[in-house]
Amino acid sequence: MKLVVETKRRNNIAPQTNFNKLSIQISLNGLSFCVLHTISNEITALRHFPFENVTNPIQLEKEIIAVFEQEASLLHQDFESVTVSHINSLSTFVPKPLFSDKHLADYLKYNNKILPTDYITFDVITNNDMVNVYIPYVNINNLFFEKYGAFHYKHFATILLENIFQLTTASEEATVYVHVQKTHFEIVAIQQKKLLFYNSFEYASSEDFIYYLLFTLEQLELNTNTLQLYFLGDIDKSDVLYTVTYTYVRHVDFLDKKYTFDFHESVEKPKNHHDFTLLNNF
Repeated sequence: MKLVVETKRRNNIAPQTNFNKLSIQISLNGLSFCVLHTISNEITALRHFPFENVTNPIQLEKEIIAVFEQEASLLHQDFESVTVSHINSLSTFVPKPLFSDKHLADYLKYNNKILPTDYITFDVITNNDMVNVYIPYVNINNLFFEKYGAFHYKHFATILLENIFQLTTASEEATVYVHVQKTHFEIVAIQQKKLLFYNSFEYASSEDFIYYLLFTLEQLELNTNTLQLYFLGDIDKSDVLYTVTYTYVRHVDFLDKKYTFDFHESVEKPKNHHDFTLLNNF
């Protein structure tokens, strides 16, 4: 597959004439996007499209094309900037002092099956001494390049950690963040502004969920009676995942992220812990 070049814009793309920024988040389970109008500083569109039975990037591309056709009035325009985040488990974090861009495959091969044709890239975590090495969906990047020209992309875990690090303090006690999605969730543990633990787990039931969570806390030797756990992502207080967690963990809250922009009256404002990575990807 051809490789997306981000640093140059195609000659046949007209100069920017509007003030909209586009944030897109993609996974095999769905696509979400939002549009920020930079003059009014408002989110003017926020959309979610779940995908069923998508198991590979080729099927994913077909679904994304269908979304673009359905949302043509919003997505078929020039944007001031376009940012894309890839949600998949094909990533790993490497301490910056140990990182070399000549050994990207070596970092991934122990946790992921790597094909000879896979394109491997990396994100530098801007506010911590780490690098995220990952495999993006290259065919999806090529699709966006054909539509928008140059754009920026990151792995979703990069955005998640960068924004969590902005909220953390130099506490002696570890803080645990659990980001919930439809079929998997991420556990982030931070202590004294350093990453103590990060991993992604697939789950099919609340029993799966609480097993992985409590096992992780046990392995980290964290006290469920004293640690602070924050939920973010696709979860609310009425969900069984919240209920079962609160049964075993004493201090459970939802992350209260304050945004610097507003939401247009035509857009239903999400709860502050929803769409965390999507809304923090401009």
